[in-house]
Amino acid sequence: MIIMDLKLDNLKAFHHFHMNMAYPKKVVNSSIPEEHLSHHPNFRYKKLNIILGANATGKTSIGILLRDIFGFISKKSYGQLVSNIADRRSPAMFQIDFIPDGTYELYRLKTVFEASENGYFTNEMIHASVGSVTIHTDDNYERCASRLEKLPSQNLLWNVALEKIPAFAWYLTRPDSAALVNLQNKANKNYLKIFDTTLKAIDPSIVKVEAIPGTDASYLIKLKNTDILIQQGEILKPELLSSGTRAGIDIADMMAWVINQWSAFFYCDEKFSYMYTDIEKAFLAVMVEKLPSDGQIFFTTHNLDILDMPYPKHSFTFLKKDVNQPDKPISCIYASDFLKRNTDSLRNAVENDLFSAAPSVDKVYELADFTKDDRL
Repeated sequence: MIIMDLKLDNLKAFHHFHMNMAYPKKVVNSSIPEEHLSHHPNFRYKKLNIILGANATGKTSIGILLRDIFGFISKKSYGQLVSNIADRRSPAMFQIDFIPDGTYELYRLKTVFEASENGYFTNEMIHASVGSVTIHTDDNYERCASRLEKLPSQNLLWNVALEKIPAFAWYLTRPDSAALVNLQNKANKNYLKIFDTTLKAIDPSIVKVEAIPGTDASYLIKLKNTDILIQQGEILKPELLSSGTRAGIDIADMMAWVINQWSAFFYCDEKFSYMYTDIEKAFLAVMVEKLPSDGQIFFTTHNLDILDMPYPKHSFTFLKKDVNQPDKPISCIYASDFLKRNTDSLRNAVENDLFSAAPSVDKVYELADFTKDDRL
């Protein structure tokens, strides 16, 4: 699964939102080799999408909406997407250009939710159009997208349109994801090794992670002074683990998916907030290295040390929120639009707020003007 383009309107806080994952020019000596669709060297796409932005700029919301769009396609159920509509009295829409696993076809799915006076939706109020074009050997994304635009328009009921889309896999994890061991992976021989290695990398107090013989998917996290039981995927007494270690359990499962290439698409949303910066950078480096040839990862973070990693400028996207622009409150800023030379420092650009995406601290300093006698 490769996402090339995403448009959102009236979904969560997004209005007339657009994010594009193509890049126009090949990067010489890139740290991400062969950053293009396999056997199609001109069809360049961002394998790594590092998304930064202040709080409430939509980093997590994009992951939630992608999850619900994927569920809409695969499960033929629209309930989750409808719950994301900001104003049900107005139409809502998403459009996504993507390449399903194992294909050389660019698909475009556009889905429109009609305005609802009573807040409820029926099948007849949801319309979808699906088109696809073959990606030829010398094609780039822009050329294929132009051919998609010329396809005859459709206005099908959503469940009819979705039947045209091939199956695909994905992996999304969010900051509030439950720390559960994915039971379906227990049969894989190296899952436990990855689980053990990941947790010990994050928490040096962990001595070993081992399966409990004779039980169904139960594990012990052995610490120096105590043992933590995982039974049926659920941690018993999770309060005995640090916040970083609990997040590490989710990370371990994700790393198993990356290393075993059970999916080619990953959305990792702020899973390293409680960890040392070098740990986060090391895991990101391994994830990028282990991506399959036609893989893609979205990685959200607040860690500015990520800016020092030697990835192409086009790998970095900043989300900016402007409440004074109600028609388009959240927008994308691409670092590569501003920094054209390899010697340009992304870190310096961010610290000098070149992208005008830094959060305002004015309200914080207003607190210093309050006294104990002030009344709200």
